[in-house]
Amino acid sequence: MKTRSLGSQVDSSNLIEILTARARETPAERLYTFLIDGEQEVGLTYAELDARARAVAALLEEHGAFGERVVLLYPPGLAYVCAFFGCLYAGAIAVPAYPPRQNRSLPRLLAILDDARPVAVLSTAELAARAGAWAEQAPALRALLWLSTDHLPEDRAAKWRPPPIGRESLAFLQYTSGSTGSPKGVMLSHGNLLHNSEQLRRAFGYTEESRGVIWLPPYHDMGLIGGILQPLYGGWPATLMSPVAFLQRPRRWLETISRTRATISGGPNFAYDLCVRRIPAAARQGLDLASWEVAFNGAEPVRPETLARFAEAFAPCGFRARSFYPCYGLA
Repeated sequence: MKTRSLGSQVDSSNLIEILTARARETPAERLYTFLIDGEQEVGLTYAELDARARAVAALLEEHGAFGERVVLLYPPGLAYVCAFFGCLYAGAIAVPAYPPRQNRSLPRLLAILDDARPVAVLSTAELAARAGAWAEQAPALRALLWLSTDHLPEDRAAKWRPPPIGRESLAFLQYTSGSTGSPKGVMLSHGNLLHNSEQLRRAFGYTEESRGVIWLPPYHDMGLIGGILQPLYGGWPATLMSPVAFLQRPRRWLETISRTRATISGGPNFAYDLCVRRIPAAARQGLDLASWEVAFNGAEPVRPETLARFAEAFAPCGFRARSFYPCYGLA
């Protein structure tokens, strides 16, 4: 068993302290692996994430973003992760949002902009280039400062200056889906996130030997807090993929758990149903799910019949019904 002096960092006052400490102690250890199209691996070590977050933060500091809201418009991936931590490093308040797709999510984004009143948008160069087209239907987008983070020079990280933040400082705004009305933002401080992370550590019982696989959207509860912040807090690696990669081929999720020997993974109830329906018995051959210790199920009603069907279908692959962990989260 490896040990680190950092431990679970329950005494930290903010998330920056955790990342910078881990970057010092285990700089070359990989924290996140993202599967492009569900297949091709790209990774981030603690030191790489720390350096890229500093570079993004320095860019934001140049534009006076301390204490201001900054919208994040990225597809799932490591660029989004770096931008999120870059906001934290700058003392800016991150506002994660879904990038508009064929204008389908544009009304939700406009409602968020109207409520949050951000000073800037962080995004990729590709998405920033589409801002003009979006602005034809949403003039509010034209007035915002758009900053792409794809190709920031490495030396920009050295310009970062640590901001004065503590447990009470706001980290990000988490917006509701807007499915039953206008999206509503919840203010989450560093202290909120640290407290929640410690509760999850105790509930899930994870250690630094744990491994995660997460395909959930990285913009709110399960994908962001459970899939991105928890690995950092606990000091264990996570493999990430986009929701589309899972939906296109559900076996990818279980293949990745099998290949990485993941101990923690999960999703909404429908995901377990989808695996049973879309992965026939013959396609389950070769899957080894014996390492899966916490199979969380939340974000929608948890149905006992779903758990029973999944456990029966994948028992030959080593899955244990006692690994199920029904849960829920409230912003």
